[in-house]
Amino acid sequence: MPPLPSHESTRSIAPPSSPEVNPGPDPAGPHPLAEAAADRVALAQDAEASVAAHVEHTAPPLANAASASLSPFAPLSVPVFRMLWLTWVAANTCMWMNDVAAAWLMTTLTTSPVLVALVQTASTLPVFLLGLPSGALADILDRRRYFIATQFWVAAVALVLCVAILAGGMTAPLLLALTFANGIGLAMRWPVFAAIVPELVSRAQLPAALALNGVAMNASRIIGPLLAGAIIASAGSAWVFVLNAVLSILSGLVIMRWKRIHVPSPLGRERLPSAMRVGLQFVRQSPRMRAVLWRISIFFLHATALLALLPLLAKGLEGGGAGTFTLLLASMGAGAITAAMFLPRLRQAMARDVLVIRGTILQAVATAVMAVAPNVYVAVPAMFVGGMAWITTANSLSVSAQLALPNWVRARGMSIYQMAIMGSTALGAAVWGQVATVTDVHVSLGLAAVTGVLAMALVQRLVLDRSMEEDLSPSRAFTAPVADSPPEPGHVVVTIEYFIDPARATEFRLLMQESRRSRLRQGALSWQLQHDIGDPTRYVEQIEDESWTEHLRRFDRVTAHDVALRERKLAFHTGDAPPVVTRLTVER
Repeated sequence: MPPLPSHESTRSIAPPSSPEVNPGPDPAGPHPLAEAAADRVALAQDAEASVAAHVEHTAPPLANAASASLSPFAPLSVPVFRMLWLTWVAANTCMWMNDVAAAWLMTTLTTSPVLVALVQTASTLPVFLLGLPSGALADILDRRRYFIATQFWVAAVALVLCVAILAGGMTAPLLLALTFANGIGLAMRWPVFAAIVPELVSRAQLPAALALNGVAMNASRIIGPLLAGAIIASAGSAWVFVLNAVLSILSGLVIMRWKRIHVPSPLGRERLPSAMRVGLQFVRQSPRMRAVLWRISIFFLHATALLALLPLLAKGLEGGGAGTFTLLLASMGAGAITAAMFLPRLRQAMARDVLVIRGTILQAVATAVMAVAPNVYVAVPAMFVGGMAWITTANSLSVSAQLALPNWVRARGMSIYQMAIMGSTALGAAVWGQVATVTDVHVSLGLAAVTGVLAMALVQRLVLDRSMEEDLSPSRAFTAPVADSPPEPGHVVVTIEYFIDPARATEFRLLMQESRRSRLRQGALSWQLQHDIGDPTRYVEQIEDESWTEHLRRFDRVTAHDVALRERKLAFHTGDAPPVVTRLTVER
């Protein structure tokens, strides 16, 4: 195999201003910038070693790991996960209590149906609008402190609500504003929790941990409204917000007990706009994430028809009313909790795509049965089955999303995943509500059931998950270059020169498209493959970065897959010397 190219060498090099490779040592001794860079590298390595030692010390024993991973409760044996999972249950219970109390309070302030409906909009809109910024912040800040801050934000909003109600100053616009503020806290909290779960459990326990998160969501969906209703009936809406504030503060104090080691980047924090761009770029260039987003969007676009039209269905059942609506919701939550207990066995028995299509079919069957259900004796089992299908499909896709994301971009990727859910849910509710208006509720649910299965089958056929074996574990195989003098501000252009046998040019071009995806996922601004007209064996790969610092960040994002990709590219290079690497700054 030819020598390694200098930009991906396993030793540190100083890039020259000319295309020469591996210049000799400076007889005058190391440059101060080189010493500073070496210090930064040593600091990062020491911090990484500390984290590794901490993880090794706190990780659960590996004995009986195979059998333990099959248990749906295995992650709860990890003390930190158990502690944070209980706070997540409390947080989601507060969310449902807040939604119920705010909706009821609005009915006492106004008779306008629009303002009452806007309570739900104010609660969920921040999750869609702020999903990506919150994910970027969760990736570039200390996740522990950020998680704590979101809890205290929600507590502060609840306290303001209490004061406004008890002081008699609550109005409909103020309630909408405070509900939106509470939604901001929820929008900021979800990505950081989704990102920290893989830090807390082993890879084998990750699916069970995500299933337990689904249990937390569905259990809180049952507990929250029941608890809020009891408090409103006995003491008034204000005391729901008091309890929310207390629980949020206690949750924040519990999170403060988590002794997570935050390793700041030696390059400093990413700028928020750049972090958001890189997050979007990673998802766009990841075939696996694109496949997951297509599947989760199609599923929720159609499955949301059942929840969106459930109040009307409950009212239309024999003897139906508010109690029937609550019973149907509780049945769905109970089905989801029950299915979570069997998910480890199901994952062993079936491939992930098989679980997704079968979960979609089961959800469609439940929706179709609800379309013709005459009474609760038929509707309750159908909702129970629907809950089982819901968590099976959502958990399978959530696991796929987590495994498609390296840790450095995990919160951003999961926030985009959540935005896909929220956007498709909102669109689905509007679409199936309009269909029900034009036809009727039963026809709308029937169409949602049929088209949901057909659309998912089509997506699984056309949008393939082609990166199932991609290893995204971090690698230190590439050492960042050190500049002899401070690079000028501006974009950095890197060129890498390959010499390829013309008989293998087609294969090389196909491989370089994979290289393009890899470079852009790491954060490069642009990528090109240039072919020399005068020399048909000469190809130049050109990568442009936002700045020298952003160029260096790409070396921190190298994965085992990138290292393997380098080896495959070098296998095509026919030159005796390694590919020539040149780094240039773009003059302004």
